[in-house]
Amino acid sequence: MPSASRRSAARPAAARPDRDLSRPLPASLSWTVLVTFAGALALALAAFDLPWWLAAWYGAASVVAFVVYGADKSAARRSGPRVSERTLLALGLVGGWPGAIVAQQVFRHKTRKRTFRRAFWTTVLLNVVILGLLIAWVAGGPALLGADYSGMLQ
Repeated sequence: MPSASRRSAARPAAARPDRDLSRPLPASLSWTVLVTFAGALALALAAFDLPWWLAAWYGAASVVAFVVYGADKSAARRSGPRVSERTLLALGLVGGWPGAIVAQQVFRHKTRKRTFRRAFWTTVLLNVVILGLLIAWVAGGPALLGADYSGMLQ
């Protein structure tokens, strides 16, 4: 006979009208974005002689995000204190979004709440745009971004 916890885990959750749930995005989309980013970052590191710590930053932030998402999923299962969505989004914004994507897929966490997904992908976009601007600045200097600082040095 299955245990009570196993029976309750198999039972679908009661519908709550206050929940903003939708079908998750295809996992293949998340993995494609992740692999594309990793390849583009590796190419940029090699092509533009970017500092090594840039990749290390993304790696470390991703590990932290993965662990925090896992802890939040665990807390959700046992009705414990949760990590705020603001914290999860901030982790993604500062570079932990690759680890957050992996955690979302591995733990099946934060994949259905529409408002969170929109905010999450917005932070991913912002982070990538900021990284792109940093790479453009390093690769071409301030002139590439349309800035003219020649008068400042005199």
